[in-house]
Amino acid sequence: MVLAEFLDQWNDDKAPCMLVHTSGSTGKPKPLWVEKRRMEASARATCQYLGLKAGNTALLCMPLDYIAGKMMVVRSLVANLQLVVVEPDGHPLKDLETDIDFAAMVPLQVYNSLQVPAERQRLMRIKHLIIGGSAIDEALAKELRAFPHAVWSTYGMTETLSHIALRRLNGQAASQWYTPLPGVKVSLNDKGCLVIDAPHLCEGLLETNDIATIKHIKMAKQEDDLQHNDEPKQAFRILGRLDNVLVSGGIKIQIEEVERALHQHLSVPYRIVKCHDQKFGEVVGLQFVPLSAENAESETAMVKQICQKVLPKYWQPKAYFPVKEIERTATGKIKRG
Repeated sequence: MVLAEFLDQWNDDKAPCMLVHTSGSTGKPKPLWVEKRRMEASARATCQYLGLKAGNTALLCMPLDYIAGKMMVVRSLVANLQLVVVEPDGHPLKDLETDIDFAAMVPLQVYNSLQVPAERQRLMRIKHLIIGGSAIDEALAKELRAFPHAVWSTYGMTETLSHIALRRLNGQAASQWYTPLPGVKVSLNDKGCLVIDAPHLCEGLLETNDIATIKHIKMAKQEDDLQHNDEPKQAFRILGRLDNVLVSGGIKIQIEEVERALHQHLSVPYRIVKCHDQKFGEVVGLQFVPLSAENAESETAMVKQICQKVLPKYWQPKAYFPVKEIERTATGKIKRG
């Protein structure tokens, strides 16, 4: 979809809904009809939270086929932002000369931009950078901590019309905990998964498959400038997906936690997978992309040695699988299943 096509659909008063598609990280992408009024409500919440003003520049560098790209356009319309459009690309800042006040990217775009000095400088000048679509590993988060302007990790999904919560990655307000946007409340169900109550975004309670923990906090003064009050707030932290839990000999293991523990130690693409085992029921397996297919056997031995050194015994993979690639969705998430 191109911008003109999106605007034609958006401005069609006879069509109160728009068609979007889920990312497909846990299966085939699904079509979803969403109300424009709810998209506007989501856009207003983000713009108000970040303090965006009319005339601020907003960068559209995400595909308009997905909710992340669509919502950048809606935010620009709702808040009268000046939309700067570039082709969706792994290096969205490569030819950009305009200073940007607000941008949304996936981690891969941020990572690529950090590798090129000119693009890194442009990235650092962005006043509010929100990053979503997939998890931000510790190495990338570390690179962003010294950025002079606000960098945020987002939590949300297509069903919530982009993000419903943000957490700072840099500055004195940096945190591992997400703060819900105004109008959003969260709780846990009996499985320990996050439940979202956001009536302005979606009808009824939305039960996710994300295992989480919740606490109440008092906003730090740095964030309080954006919130305009000092009431206690909810905050939550995501541990991983419910369907990414494996049970090995009665011990529950969260796949994402194992992957996070390896981020600083493995330089090759990898993912943790479930393997069936006659004795333990399920065990941890690791798929990785060797640097050289000819040396896959020796690289497997090195990867195994690293895992044995840095992981708890019950997290250590029992099987290693060299593969040609680790498949990802169009928004950068590892494909599961």
